[in-house]
Amino acid sequence: MASDAHESDKYVPYKLKYTLSGHTRAVSSVKFSPDGKFLGSSSADKTVRIWSAVDGAFKKELEGHSEGISDFAWSSDSRYICSASDDKTLRIWDVQTGDCVKILKGHTNYVFCVNFNPQSNLIASGSFDETVRLWDVKTGKCLKTLPAHSDPVTAVHFNRDGSLIVSSSYDGLCRIWDTAKGHCLKTLIDDECPPVSFVKFSPNGK
Repeated sequence: MASDAHESDKYVPYKLKYTLSGHTRAVSSVKFSPDGKFLGSSSADKTVRIWSAVDGAFKKELEGHSEGISDFAWSSDSRYICSASDDKTLRIWDVQTGDCVKILKGHTNYVFCVNFNPQSNLIASGSFDETVRLWDVKTGKCLKTLPAHSDPVTAVHFNRDGSLIVSSSYDGLCRIWDTAKGHCLKTLIDDECPPVSFVKFSPNGK
């Protein structure tokens, strides 16, 4: 009995299922769609590619940015993707048709990170212009510009109910923001202030 338990604890190495080839430059981000059916990948080649999560088959290429893409995000219903580019814009794409439905303009430097809120009616983006911007998905208009950091913004993320946004930056700070008012509620800082590369709320929001 003990030997059976020991056998089941043995490490089983992961096996390569498939390799997704198609991007012509460095891949910046890869994410499963919330419904689990697709994989998305963004690249310095200025495109987002959609793949089947079941067999790795190539489905669609989203093309329109004039510079490389640093990040992208899925809407919660998996119907839309928002991409963040060095061309200083974000683009919202209809995954089914591959059409660009909105171009979000306002950042004055590379857009480095992006996320939808859980309701997918708002988008937060962070940029090398040191700001976090909040966008209305339906209209494509910028609702708020938060003077968030003193260095490029590396990540933005909404909490479970969308009431808070957290941002991180090369300035060594993480900041928590009130989504509705745009106020900074808390600044998280380490004594040595090392650059922060990424930040994310836990799924339970605590």
